[in-house]
Amino acid sequence: MVLTILGRRSDDPSSKECCYIWELLAVALNDMVAEGLIEEEKIDSFNIPNYTPSPTEVKREVEKEGSFTINRLEVFEVNWNAYYGEFCPLDARKEGGYNVAKMMRAVAEALLISHFGDGIVDEVFSRYKNIVADRMSREKTEFVNVSISITRRG
Repeated sequence: MVLTILGRRSDDPSSKECCYIWELLAVALNDMVAEGLIEEEKIDSFNIPNYTPSPTEVKREVEKEGSFTINRLEVFEVNWNAYYGEFCPLDARKEGGYNVAKMMRAVAEALLISHFGDGIVDEVFSRYKNIVADRMSREKTEFVNVSISITRRG
């Protein structure tokens, strides 16, 4: 069996490589708090259950469980910009922000609606798209994936 999960290289569970995409969503939400569009109490009580393990943690859990043999364990990066390293159209940064925002919306929309209601969702992700596009234009942005190949013992 091969599993690929969002992870991190670092053993630090609060490192930028695992939390940055969520931090940018927090920027959009906090901007809306500052403008009075979201109540501060709502932000203070909002939590997204997310954990991105390091390769060390994945290995330790598989070994601790004991039913599988690890054949291979690798870490690789996936750039947020789908055009990274290839011909890049002029509007790729804007498109990249749009693509990342769509992906994050698929992941987080239900959580946001259940906590804040559906009235803010379009505005949150419109802002988020712009924040992400700005960051993508100024720095290297990538996801870290941990991929493991395991075989059942026995």
